[in-house]
Amino acid sequence: MFLKGKLEGIGWFMHETLKRMVVNHPEHEFYFFFDRPYDASFIFAYNVTPVVLSPQARHPVLFYIWFEWSIARALKKHKIDVFLSPDNYASLSTKVPTCLVVHDLAFEHYPHFVSKVNLMHYKRYVPKFVQKAKRVVAVSEFTKQDIINRYGVAAEKIDIVYNGAHELYQPLAYEEKQRIREQYTDGKQFFLFTGSLHPRKNVINLLKAFVKFKRRQKSPMKLVIVGRMAWLAKDIEEAKAKMPFKEEVIWLGYVDIEELAKITASAYAMVYPSLFEGFGIPILESLKSGVPAIASDTSSMPEVLGNAGILVNPVEVESIAAAMEKMYKEESLRNKFIQEAAVQSGKFSWDRSAQQLYASIMKCI
Repeated sequence: MFLKGKLEGIGWFMHETLKRMVVNHPEHEFYFFFDRPYDASFIFAYNVTPVVLSPQARHPVLFYIWFEWSIARALKKHKIDVFLSPDNYASLSTKVPTCLVVHDLAFEHYPHFVSKVNLMHYKRYVPKFVQKAKRVVAVSEFTKQDIINRYGVAAEKIDIVYNGAHELYQPLAYEEKQRIREQYTDGKQFFLFTGSLHPRKNVINLLKAFVKFKRRQKSPMKLVIVGRMAWLAKDIEEAKAKMPFKEEVIWLGYVDIEELAKITASAYAMVYPSLFEGFGIPILESLKSGVPAIASDTSSMPEVLGNAGILVNPVEVESIAAAMEKMYKEESLRNKFIQEAAVQSGKFSWDRSAQQLYASIMKCI
């Protein structure tokens, strides 16, 4: 997940919490295990020792080898006190206490969006990982309850550590917003979606809802979609090619965080109709930028949005389209959401997350 220029949700969680943790605790020595050559920018302080372990873990068989053999031996060799695994995986063969971060159990809810080989691996091992871990960290109350209900883990064993948003996400001056709009949307207002593009993100229903919005409102509003095409993206590509108003949709692909923060702060509203999220970082990034959001009423997303936007049923195109219309037509309501965004986003910060994650790690000792 630590790939230079390619950080996404889990990668940012790791980056922002670990960066703070190693700097705030110079009394400890940290070992970062990589499965490939690493970028030096990920070695955050002098008390971090990077170790590259083979093989590159990008397949269930390689996951098993990396965690059960390579990680287990490295933990023993370097006399590690606690193993922090920030991405749902753990080692069943090590005796070192494990603090396991679980971001979501999406594969349990939407197994058809996961390849058969990966699904078999997750189904077999994730329950074992959470049972073996000394502490489990969930990134939302929803995820905590999901773990409890699915795997019978004691509530006392699970700590909640929310995500935060990068400090670059903040409101922009009007002139800067207009410059961004001139650059990307010919000066027009725009709805925004950000995230990797795969079926669970529900982009096809977003496109259908945008078409309904355009037909009803006759508005110059555009839709900007930021994110790389991920797995099972063929249907998205087909919908993109066949949809009406395709010239009103701007597809930007992956954008570096400096530019993405400016784009986010220049949006009229974030529209994030994902089917399922363990947290939903783009919603928080939007609120931190002073931009209200339309988000799904499922999983963790109501936790993140609070009263700073409109909740929708993601499987009903009409629900998404109606929310876009409401956000567009009722300016006073949108302004209220903007005020709420400042309050709601204040509940989340990477500094607090790093402190809470460190506390969970220390409980393992």
